Amino acid sequence: MLVLILGLAIFLGVHSIRIVADGWRSAMIARIGEKGWKAGYAVASIVGFVLIASGYGIAREGAALLWVSPVGVRHLTGMLTAVAFVLIAASYVPANRIKTLVGHPMLAGVMVWAVAHLLMNGTVHAVVLFGAFFVWALVDFVVSRTRDRRDGVRYPAGKLSGDAVTIVAGLVVWAVFALFLHGPLIGVRPFG
Repeated sequence: MLVLILGLAIFLGVHSIRIVADGWRSAMIARIGEKGWKAGYAVASIVGFVLIASGYGIAREGAALLWVSPVGVRHLTGMLTAVAFVLIAASYVPANRIKTLVGHPMLAGVMVWAVAHLLMNGTVHAVVLFGAFFVWALVDFVVSRTRDRRDGVRYPAGKLSGDAVTIVAGLVVWAVFALFLHGPLIGVRPFG
């Protein structure tokens, strides 16, 4: 569990710098340049992600069970993760109304993804992993929306065509991941 927690601290810590130390972040970018900042950010993120994946795998071996989800929760989890993938797609597809409405769809998508996985996984290490991501995304979402209001940020109005591309792209990536990649990469086949 220690490796998982260390990975979460590094990964989410790096992703929280703008939340807790935006001035320091700006000063560092001015000092080492945007490319240097992004390189350090990427290296730390990769190290954190590798530790999370390794730590989660190690923690699975001695998993302590807190609850067992009812069978029907699998379907709810599938639907919620589909919504999460659409929200995440909305952060990349230009001119969609989902981004206009939500403001920070990546963070909203991470929250939905985390809740979906918390519903399905009742082990201590799953609660640590998905709970940490949920709390981080919630805090970042609130801080980001507050910063948007303070700075007068307005997201451009989207179009129906942008919505359609967002929904189709999100659902296609979700289906490919859920049906073909989740099993080999994560070790769990969500749909049998």
